[in-house]
Amino acid sequence: MSFVKVCPEEKVPAEGAIAVEVDGTAVTLARSGGTVYAVGELCSHAEVPLAEGEVYDGTIECWLHGSCFDLKTGAPSGPPATRPIPTYRVKVEDGYVHVAPGPAAAAGEPSGELAGGQA
Repeated sequence: MSFVKVCPEEKVPAEGAIAVEVDGTAVTLARSGGTVYAVGELCSHAEVPLAEGEVYDGTIECWLHGSCFDLKTGAPSGPPATRPIPTYRVKVEDGYVHVAPGPAAAAGEPSGELAGGQA
């Protein structure tokens, strides 16, 4: 599996998110509980940037209507969103965050750092 180096790990705030681009696709990097996750940049309900939302307890909350998504699976935890957001495989290596282009193979497949930074 190939990964793209997207940014220094220090750019991803603790319990926060930033927007990045992975091979032309907008992606949100979020850190929760010390783990870095990558999810689609847009809320599946209102299509606004999730990187501007709040990160807590393994979720990211859309700033506009409050939809929350699980950072591991992309699943919404309640209304108004009813559809999941894409997740991407992540590894942190040599101080940089790397993301695999293209969403995880199946909806609900876990995202987040791979154990030991291995693909």
